[in-house]
Amino acid sequence: MASTLEHDRHHADAPGATHGVTHDVTNQAPPLTPYDASDDAALMEGLRREGAGWAEADVRRLGTLAGSAQVQEWAELANRHEPELRTHDRYGNRVDEVEFHPAWHHLMRAAVAEGLAGSPWADERPGAHVARTAGGLVWGHTDAGHGCPTSMTYAAVPALRAQPELAAVYEPLLTSRVYEPGLRVPAEKPGLLAGMGMTEKQGGSDVRTNTTAATPTGEPGVYTLRGHKWFTSAPMCDVFLVLAQAPGGLSCFLVPRVLPDGTRNTFRIQRLKDKLGNRSNASSEPEFDGTVAWLVGPEGRGVRTIIEMVNCTRLDCVMMSAALMRKTLVEAGHHARHRSAFGARLLDQPLMRNVLADLALESEAATTLTLRLAGAADRAVRGEADGAGEAAFRRIATAVGKYWVTKRGPAFTAEALECLGGNGYVEDSGMPRHYREAPLLSIWEGSGNVNALDVLRALGREPGTADALFAEFDLSRGADARLDAAVAGLRKDLRQASPVGARRLVERMALTLQASLLVRHAPPAVADAFCATRLAADWGHSFGTLPDGTDFGTILERALPASV
Repeated sequence: MASTLEHDRHHADAPGATHGVTHDVTNQAPPLTPYDASDDAALMEGLRREGAGWAEADVRRLGTLAGSAQVQEWAELANRHEPELRTHDRYGNRVDEVEFHPAWHHLMRAAVAEGLAGSPWADERPGAHVARTAGGLVWGHTDAGHGCPTSMTYAAVPALRAQPELAAVYEPLLTSRVYEPGLRVPAEKPGLLAGMGMTEKQGGSDVRTNTTAATPTGEPGVYTLRGHKWFTSAPMCDVFLVLAQAPGGLSCFLVPRVLPDGTRNTFRIQRLKDKLGNRSNASSEPEFDGTVAWLVGPEGRGVRTIIEMVNCTRLDCVMMSAALMRKTLVEAGHHARHRSAFGARLLDQPLMRNVLADLALESEAATTLTLRLAGAADRAVRGEADGAGEAAFRRIATAVGKYWVTKRGPAFTAEALECLGGNGYVEDSGMPRHYREAPLLSIWEGSGNVNALDVLRALGREPGTADALFAEFDLSRGADARLDAAVAGLRKDLRQASPVGARRLVERMALTLQASLLVRHAPPAVADAFCATRLAADWGHSFGTLPDGTDFGTILERALPASV
């Protein structure tokens, strides 16, 4: 009697039998990489419009690098091999070090070298801050975690300038394009990274309730700190800006990890946070106990001193949300271009075209607003002709953008993931990592309520902010009746703004601002679809509910060029 194995072989060799059919791969999208992350019309048009056209070649080169197979692998490895805390060495000495996978260092080295940290502050070319933001929009296609220390380093420079003698020492190093990991005397390194420690467990965003105490040492400007911070990201940075209670009130301090004499400053890392996303980056709880710190700005003016840092990091939250939207849209479009169902490519199926076009509108609006905010920041810090007006616009529009664009990120990413179906739900696709990342940007630098209330605070205390916002709207007056009606409604409702309705008001401000920018700068098909849906309510409650008659072809051809 023939064995079962022999029986199977007999039938496998029978006429008409097909070998290995269960392992043939069909109807699956090929790898996206390599691709050009800068192949984005809205991005490149905004780069030129906001005064940084001179950086186009660099941004395109960076986009090619970001979409390369090697760099995409670095991003995956940095998240798979998470940072590890080492509190003591083998002999029992306290070291408080965090070890990262080499892929993290590769990403950091490239980001710093490409000017995504503090370098724009040392660049006299108009548009340098816009160029950095555009670079962040394409480099954001890699890994979001390492964007945290580069963002904080960028943001620390203007805050540190409140203490000129400290800025003279540290600013040239914070604006360097050299990345050198490891703890050494800051002044002896070719480049530095900066972090910040503001929140504490009893208060969170209510930083005025901080209990970390700052005691003067008797040496001018030098204090010792005692307390426990709740969220301090990237603890392996070289220096930190920290809020603490001095005799004169809440104040800002510079805390180096290594003191000028080479000894370790007391910076006890109690634990690393086990987070939803942002897994490649270490977020920690440091304890200060006799920690040496230098006062930055006057005593009692800590929030005012560090607020410029917050403005910069809020811009980066908008930037990273827009980058994440674009990245996941590219992934969804690539899948739809190569996957077939029910006799046609997904990209040619009417309802999928609706979904992708709706996502494309959201992505372009986010990118366009991001670059407009970067342009305002660049012109404001340079004190250009309309610097005051741009500063007022930046003040309110950054808070508005931070609230809305980061809020849209999670829903957008979930929809993009769904375009891949089950293929998007598995870790190998990368989409779950992006989905876990999306909520962070809404939480970091003030959650939704904090930013919405900050908009009301700006309107109430700084009347020039409302004037600047409506001056921006005036640039598109008469171009679209739906937009004009939205502006008129806002003008009326601002007079009776209240905390209860702050979210709804700020949402309308954001949509009106995005519509104004698209009406002025985007193709008519994009602007018309955005105004019809986001302003005139010809829309459902989820993505993919654009009305019949939308010019899907033009929107998709612009958003999904063949190279991506």
